[in-house]
Amino acid sequence: MSTSLLTKPQMRGLLAKRLRFHMIGAFLVSIGVATAYKFAVAEPRKKAYADFYKNYNAAKEFEAMREAGIFQSVQPKGK
Repeated sequence: MSTSLLTKPQMRGLLAKRLRFHMIGAFLVSIGVATAYKFAVAEPRKKAYADFYKNYNAAKEFEAMREAGIFQSVQPKGK
């Protein structure tokens, strides 16, 4: 009667082995998410701000808001 013996489970160093595997995986996932955020969110946002301020005229916007009566301390021209 030939029976095959089951191999003993690895107990010594199991935590270190599993932790090493999961730390590498977590690091790679975090690098991937950071890269995706940079190119999907941050770069388009910086480009949108740069495009907006390329032709932005603060004095013209101030005059438009003053004429609309938004400010309490500044009277519209002509009054």
